[in-house]
Amino acid sequence: MDVKDLRYFVAVYEAEGFSRASRELGTVQSNVSARIRNLEGMLGMPLFERRYRRVAPTAGADKLYRHAKKVISSLNQVERAFRRPREKGFTLLELLVVVVIIGLLAGFVAPRYFSQVGKSEVATAKAQIDALEKALDQYRLDVGRYPSAELGLKALVDRPPTEPKWNGPYLKKDVPLDPWGKAYDYKLPGQKWEFDLMSYGRDGRPGGNGEDADITNH
Repeated sequence: MDVKDLRYFVAVYEAEGFSRASRELGTVQSNVSARIRNLEGMLGMPLFERRYRRVAPTAGADKLYRHAKKVISSLNQVERAFRRPREKGFTLLELLVVVVIIGLLAGFVAPRYFSQVGKSEVATAKAQIDALEKALDQYRLDVGRYPSAELGLKALVDRPPTEPKWNGPYLKKDVPLDPWGKAYDYKLPGQKWEFDLMSYGRDGRPGGNGEDADITNH
């Protein structure tokens, strides 16, 4: 999170508008708007509702403002400390201020960050299953059938001794594990399609919701 974004956010929050905030910051309004859009994009939520001649903060903005004011106040203390002659060093209090800044930012940003990580892992699993599907289809075109359940997905990278038409490897690297470090489940025949490909999600067990839900090729 860019501290300058936080400073611009606080200015807009307190000025209740972009125009007044830009004058107080000594910049153009487009710069202020861009900073706020960047902050909203990073946090994944709107911060202001645009109304006639003013902006109204959202509930998320109210929460961020409380954190941002503490962060900026602490940063100002640190900046003043850095302007002192080097030989004076830093007090324990000033060093603790830096730790507090990190904690305040982490407390607000980390939950949103980790929720995005979960979404990314699900998307990665779906992309890997799609790539494995394509590799299996190419295997069938060459060999005339999908690899048996006994051969499994390993047949995509290692030639089975009984398949003379094998023309792989069909993957550039070894068969990937799912984003949670577990092997994909390959079944032939499948329950709905000719074969089933499945990750059991974060918990590694059938069923579940959210990140624990099964991800399949169906």
